Amino acid sequence: MFRLNMMAYSVAIVAALAAANNAAADTVVTIGEVSPLTGSIAHLGKDIANGAQLAVDEINATELMIGGQKVTLKLDTEDDAGDPRQATQVAQKLVDEKVVAVVGHMTSGTSIPASKIYSDAGIAQVTPSATNPAYTQQGFKTTFRLVATDAQQGPALAEYASKKLKIKTVAIVDDSTAYGQGLAEQFSKSATAFGVNVVSRDATNDKAVDFRSILTKIKGERPDAIMFGGSDASAGPFAKQARALGIKAIILGGDGICSEQVASLAGDAASSIVCSEASMALQKMPGGAAFTTKYAKAFNTQTQIYAPFGYDAVYVIADAMKRADSTSPAKIVEALPKANYQGVTGKISFAPSGDLQHGTISFFSYKDGKKTFVDDIRL
Repeated sequence: MFRLNMMAYSVAIVAALAAANNAAADTVVTIGEVSPLTGSIAHLGKDIANGAQLAVDEINATELMIGGQKVTLKLDTEDDAGDPRQATQVAQKLVDEKVVAVVGHMTSGTSIPASKIYSDAGIAQVTPSATNPAYTQQGFKTTFRLVATDAQQGPALAEYASKKLKIKTVAIVDDSTAYGQGLAEQFSKSATAFGVNVVSRDATNDKAVDFRSILTKIKGERPDAIMFGGSDASAGPFAKQARALGIKAIILGGDGICSEQVASLAGDAASSIVCSEASMALQKMPGGAAFTTKYAKAFNTQTQIYAPFGYDAVYVIADAMKRADSTSPAKIVEALPKANYQGVTGKISFAPSGDLQHGTISFFSYKDGKKTFVDDIRL
C-alpha cells in the first residue's frame, strides 16, 4: 500500500510539473511577410524581409508578454515574385496557415489583389511600400500602409520638377504595372497643373530590357525631362540607353527607382536621374543611423529602400497586440487604427482609410554613383 501511494504521489508530481511546464511554454504567433524574393526586384523584396526579421529577433529577445503569457513571434516569409497571381496564392496560403497579421506586399500590383483575401479572412495587412491610392480605397478595415501615396508623391515630384528643376516639357513612360501607371498618372495631372507641357505618354512593361524604340521617338520630341513610372531594374537600363542615344533629358522617377542599385544599372547615366521616395530619407529618420548600423551588422550589407518600413511594420503589429492584450487577428485589426507609435521611420498613426497620417516626400540625385539626399516636403 505504501509503495502504491508513493507511486501515485510521484505520478501526481510529474503531472503537475508537466502542467507547469506547458503553462510556461511560449505561445508561438506567426506573422506573414510577403515580398518579391525572386525576379528583377528581388533585392528590394529581400530588403523588406530582412527588416522584418530584424524586428522579430529584437522583439523575441525582449520577451513579449500578451495576456499574461510569453509570446514568441515567428516570421513566415513568402515570395510573390512581384506577380499579382502568385500574390493571391501566397495570401491564401498565409490565411490557411492562420497567421495573425501580414507585412506586405511590396508592390501595389500585388498588394491590391491580395488585400481582398486578407480582408475576407479578417487579417491585418500592413504594406511597407505600396503607394497606389486604390489599395486603401476599397473600404477594407484590414489595409494599412507606412508610406505616402502616389496621390501625394506624384504631385510632389511634379512640383519639384517644375519649381526646382525648372522643367518646361516632359515625356512620360510607365511600365504598365499598378504602381508605374498610378504614379505616372498622378504626375501627369499635376505637371499640367504646374504649367509643364506633357509632350507624350508611352508604356512599356516591367520585363522589358530594350527601350530604344520609345527613346528614339522621345529624342525627336526633345523634352527637358522624361518621367519613368516603374522600378530600378527597368529605370537603370532606360537611363543608360537614353544616354547612349544622346538624350540629355533629366530622368525623373518615384520610389521604385530610387535605390542604390539603379546607379550600377545606369552607369554614368545615373547622374541624370532625380527620384523621389514616399517617405523620409533614411538619414533623416529619427532612428535612421542606429537602424543602418544594426542592419549592416545583422546582414553584412546596406539597406536598399524599404528595410526600415518592414522593420516598423512588425513593431506596429506587435504594438497593436500589446495594446489589445491579445494575439487574435480581429483584436489586432481593431487596435491598429489607434496606433500612435514612434518608429525608426517616424511617428506612425493612421487615417480612417489606413493611410499614414503624416507623410514626407524626399528627393534624391546621384553623384559619383551614390544616392544623395537633396530636399524633402513634409505633408
